[in-house]
Amino acid sequence: MNIYFKSVPFSKSDVTLALESGADGVIVPSGNVESVASLSRIPAIAEEDMPSMAMASKADEEAIRDALNAGRKAVLARGWEIIPVENLLAQCDNVIAEAASLEEAVLASGILQRGVQGIVVLPEAIGQLKDIIAACRTCREHESLDVAEIVRIEPAGLGHRVCVDTMSMMKRGQGMLVGNSSAFTFLVHAETEHNEYVASRPFRVNAGAVHAYVRLPGDRTTYLSEVSAGTEMLVVDSEGRTTVATAGRVKVEVRPMLLIEAKVGGKLGSVFLQNAETIRLTAPDGTPVSVVALKSGDKVLCRLDEAGRHFGMRIKEDIQEK
Repeated sequence: MNIYFKSVPFSKSDVTLALESGADGVIVPSGNVESVASLSRIPAIAEEDMPSMAMASKADEEAIRDALNAGRKAVLARGWEIIPVENLLAQCDNVIAEAASLEEAVLASGILQRGVQGIVVLPEAIGQLKDIIAACRTCREHESLDVAEIVRIEPAGLGHRVCVDTMSMMKRGQGMLVGNSSAFTFLVHAETEHNEYVASRPFRVNAGAVHAYVRLPGDRTTYLSEVSAGTEMLVVDSEGRTTVATAGRVKVEVRPMLLIEAKVGGKLGSVFLQNAETIRLTAPDGTPVSVVALKSGDKVLCRLDEAGRHFGMRIKEDIQEK
């Protein structure tokens, strides 16, 4: 989701705050585009290039739909209602809506459980802009997690494992979903915990072997071997709430590995993780559980899905992964 700030009439201080807050773009009068563009590498957009369109009737809804499907920019003016927005989302992927408060922005970001593609924050909400950006980037996806029972842990020799160091600080209960199959991923906890030998690294997830799948934003996956600096990573907490963190560095090193298997009902899944005390899975209450202390019968959080991915995108195909 892209979040824009609309500074019309123009306010230099508001634009500066928007840039510092992490807005994806600013909309300004055409006469201010050049000066704003020199301040940052985010887009400075003339207001006539992202026009607001009122949606007060079915005819308005159809006109906006036609404009969006023709590839033209159109922003739903404040005052939009949920049902017409749902109609547009069912037919268009590029719906953008105005919001003048945190509540309006969060509402727009969750319509039909996927939300609009973008939000234009109006000047009256400048005081809430940081909260809007944080909330909308956090609530744009929710992962349904299951409680799995550990059934096997055994040494698996040496392997190349991947540490993902992000540009964000994670908290207890947060991590990334990783597994040998996209149909069964484990919530691998971030390195938020201290011990007497190693300081915490709350920006890091020691995520697993190079071949493993890791879940990304937008219902996508990739192999851990393909993650690199700049990759957007999906961070998930024990309640299934998500946020996005950008990978700042990826370290691939040869380390002793463990094979860990777990089951949910009759479904079995596995993951290879480094054999070290600092690598942890996540208990149902969000507590990190070290893999060296893990035993059969322990409960950890996992995510179940259907097998079938092609270059990280979901496909319908007869696939079996073992």
